[in-house]
Amino acid sequence: MERRLDFLPFGRPDFSDAEIDAVARILRSGWIGTGAEVQAFERELADYVGAAHVVALDSCTSALHLSLAALGVGPGDEVICPSLTWCSSANAALYLGADVAFCDVDPNTLCLSPETIAPKLSPRTKAVVAVHFGGLAIDLAPLRDMLPDRVLLIEDAAHALAARYPDGTSVGSAGRPTCFSFYANKNLSTADGGAVAVADARMAETLRCLQQHGQSADAWKRYTESKKLLITHVMQLGYKANYTDLHAAIGRVQLRRLSELQQRRREVAACYARRLSGEDLGLRWQQNVFEESHALHLAVVLLPLERLAASRDEIVVELRQRNIGATIHYVPLHVMPFYEQEFGPCELPTTEDVAQRIMTLPISSSMTVQDAEYVCDHLIDVLQQAAR
Repeated sequence: MERRLDFLPFGRPDFSDAEIDAVARILRSGWIGTGAEVQAFERELADYVGAAHVVALDSCTSALHLSLAALGVGPGDEVICPSLTWCSSANAALYLGADVAFCDVDPNTLCLSPETIAPKLSPRTKAVVAVHFGGLAIDLAPLRDMLPDRVLLIEDAAHALAARYPDGTSVGSAGRPTCFSFYANKNLSTADGGAVAVADARMAETLRCLQQHGQSADAWKRYTESKKLLITHVMQLGYKANYTDLHAAIGRVQLRRLSELQQRRREVAACYARRLSGEDLGLRWQQNVFEESHALHLAVVLLPLERLAASRDEIVVELRQRNIGATIHYVPLHVMPFYEQEFGPCELPTTEDVAQRIMTLPISSSMTVQDAEYVCDHLIDVLQQAAR
């Protein structure tokens, strides 16, 4: 079977000349820090997701961290999040001195649910970080209904820009703090960065203050008020988490192109659905992964290990030997040495079963249908060779 010479990563950015021109425009402007371009990007992103306010930050990690900080999470509190996620979902709470309670996931959505949250609720629970894993927007209304009023709900939508809730509305429009990522491999990439969409104007202002060391005025405000002396004051303990005009210029172009970029992802997903969904292969996909409501940040599949004489890791390694960037999202946090040492052993049966089977196939707007066909050809071949 023919093998490609170049490596196909699981996700890569898709930049056109328009993004390059936007960066050049900012470099020539003389202002590359947080300024008018960031403000424009925030407005345009708010319009796109249907949010009252968007605050752009240097990463989704900061978005989660500052959201929890703005809501008063701190020592003595406990934050619930799924173990099947990137470490930022948990670390954001740890930065503030809170503890983390890891919950299990639903076997179909691979996301938390009211049933997986309920056993973890305690008098110390202050917040739940709901992760829209892979780009699947879960229905949070039942979860909100079962949570006590004192428990805050934060959405980790690092994978879910362009996703829609079951009612058809966009992720970010519900009013809860919703955190996005613009990291290199995300659906909208600005090399790095993140944002929080919120409904509450006061929380948006708190986030703007926290991102600039707790100052009353940022550098752009001081710059634009150049004809008078503007003295800033530190209003509270803050952080260094601001976004820059350089990144925002890329983001504004990417946002205009997002429908086009999403369509290319759908073409790749359509090939996977056509070639890899048969009963003969026995692959199981994340719920709704081929529906338009799914953001398709990840193409997540679960392997039928009962049919195979090879482990998931061996399958992934074999695909990588064939220059296919299959990978794993994720090793569960609760089995990692740091978190196990901090919080002790934790049994999450669905997460532990999923963790042995889960595999991410390449998907990005930089891929072609021919790339996807190559992945299908070789995955089918690997599975057939590994069949018991």
